Amino acid sequence: MRWMVAIVVAAMVAGAGQARAETLPLPAGVIGFDSPQGEALFMGAEARHDYFALSIFFTTQINPAYCGPASIAMVLNALDVPRPPSDLTLGLGLFDQHNIFTPATEAVKPAAAILRGGMTLDDLGGVLAARGLHVDVHHAADTDLDAFRRAAVAAINDDDHFILVNYLRKAIGQQEGGHISPLAAYDADSDRFLILDVSRYKYPPAWVAAASLFAAMNTPDSDNHDRTRGYLLVSR
Repeated sequence: MRWMVAIVVAAMVAGAGQARAETLPLPAGVIGFDSPQGEALFMGAEARHDYFALSIFFTTQINPAYCGPASIAMVLNALDVPRPPSDLTLGLGLFDQHNIFTPATEAVKPAAAILRGGMTLDDLGGVLAARGLHVDVHHAADTDLDAFRRAAVAAINDDDHFILVNYLRKAIGQQEGGHISPLAAYDADSDRFLILDVSRYKYPPAWVAAASLFAAMNTPDSDNHDRTRGYLLVSR
């Protein structure tokens, strides 16, 4: 029997070595950036300026609760805020998901608390403001689709502003809870925004219809006193 068990274990180990890590399939109506349709949308996009600044620093969140810190690191780097040394770069300057935290940000929400429960829209705004940035927080219930679209397109086309969205994944057919990522482009013909999804192990960057994205932001967040999710604009 022992030799049979050994063979089974060996087969399992070999199979594990051949397993492939793949992202989850995108739901209907959400278009992968790396698909032919996604590439065509980008080539025809009316607003895509922020893509270039963000993509240079595009990063993957280091754990399931760190979509906020990953997005913050990307934006701080893209805004060309003076960068501290990073353990990831042998001491060269780069914001990462550890060195974004300071005593001022810890007073807003400690890194340990974010590790346990993630960030709300207001947490996100507070941490960015604690880094000395100008932040405008917009809860979806306090605005509308047209205002969001105008603000987002203007930010994407502006060198000095970036937009981060906080939305409920399951509202656009993804798995499953609240999430934070930057927007990088907008295509007017299809009325879609490109989300640079920082959970790249889970979903690729994707184009989402503006109305669907706004509806996903216009959802109550139980971790934020049931205030709706939304978006924020950030600049130096």
